[in-house]
Parts: sequence; structure tokens; C-alpha cells
Amino acid sequence: MTIFYPDGLPRGLHSGRAYQLVSPLMRTQMQSGRAVQRRRYGFVPEGAQIQWLFSDLQGQAFEAWWRDQLVDGSLWFECPLDTPMGYFNYTARFTDVYTGPSRVGPNLWSYSAELELRDRAAPPEGEGNFPDDILYSEIFDLTINREWPTA
Repeated sequence: MTIFYPDGLPRGLHSGRAYQLVSPLMRTQMQSGRAVQRRRYGFVPEGAQIQWLFSDLQGQAFEAWWRDQLVDGSLWFECPLDTPMGYFNYTARFTDVYTGPSRVGPNLWSYSAELELRDRAAPPEGEGNFPDDILYSEIFDLTINREWPTA
């Protein structure tokens, strides 16, 4: 059964959001002073620092959802997040207990947590071989729509 972030709760704040990829590299220091570096894993998780602002009732709903549906934050869930790839649902779980609630105003509470994303928020593998296609994709879309609108 898939668990979803509750629709009635606000999405995380844009300000202060950060993503950190777990390093897939292994580095061995040689006696000569040089180092050998290689990729240890092809699939590594990505961490996301998220902050939320909740009202009193939203804070109660968040804490109850975290405790009951996520079994104190231990289960995976679908969460809407914005990344350079766009706004999509990512499969995530809490790496530890959230921080908060901290009062930030009348009837406003701040919560923050680190999430582990199951899939990396990056273009599909192989697209890095053609970075210009990514960089100029907006121009391509505009040209196609202007020159061949019925295609």
C-alpha cells in the first residue's frame, strides 16, 4: 500500500531547501601521493532538507500522520518536491525524527526534517552525453510549436 503526503498539508518551503547526493566514489591514497578513484555504486540515495510551516491543526495532522501512517517515520511515502527537474512526486522517507514544532508566529509552527529520496532527482541516464540538448531544449520547444503547430 502506497502512503502519500497528505493533500491538506502545505508543501515544503522553497527557501532553505537543499539536496545532497551520497557520494558513490571510492578513493584510495597511494604511497606515491597520487590517488586512485572509482565509482563504488551506480545507485545512491539523495538527501533532501525540507522545512514546513503549519498552523495548529496542520501541525497536529502532520504529527499524527508521521506517527500512525509512517510508523514513526520509518516507512516510505510519496512526497511532492520541486527540484531542477520540476515538481514531481518522489518516493522518500525520513532519515530521523523531524525537528519542531518551533513557534514562528501566531498560529504558525516550523518543522524541518531530512528526507532520503529513493531515486535521484536528475535527468535519465545517458542524457548527460548531450548536455546541449538539455541546455537548449526550451528553444527547441518554441521552434517546434511555432513552425509546426499542428504536428
